Amino acid sequence: MGISYPAAGLLVISNFLMTYCWYGHLKTMGGAPLWKVILVSWLIAGLEYCFMIPANRIGAKTMTLDQLKITQEAISLMVFIPFSVFFMKNSFNWNYLAAAVCILMAVFFVFRAPAGG
Repeated sequence: MGISYPAAGLLVISNFLMTYCWYGHLKTMGGAPLWKVILVSWLIAGLEYCFMIPANRIGAKTMTLDQLKITQEAISLMVFIPFSVFFMKNSFNWNYLAAAVCILMAVFFVFRAPAGG
């Protein structure tokens, strides 16, 4: 089994939306009442599900559940790093690179064919 590129594309969109829900409001809605932030975040999360659910259904046809989850985590980190640096204006440091290497190693191992097969 191999990676599903349509599923990966949907996961990228899904992760952009969810990353904003979780963290973007800290910058853009910092002074808003909590109920408003929750409402806006839930509206965005509803849209996010329109990408996440099909991504999982499509990905499950060609990937194992483990492969699908690790792919999702790798995409999540690859979306979060630029979001953190460019949108939230956090500085990039070696920890991001080290985390990315670890996640990419997880992707390698989960997609690697088992020994003898």
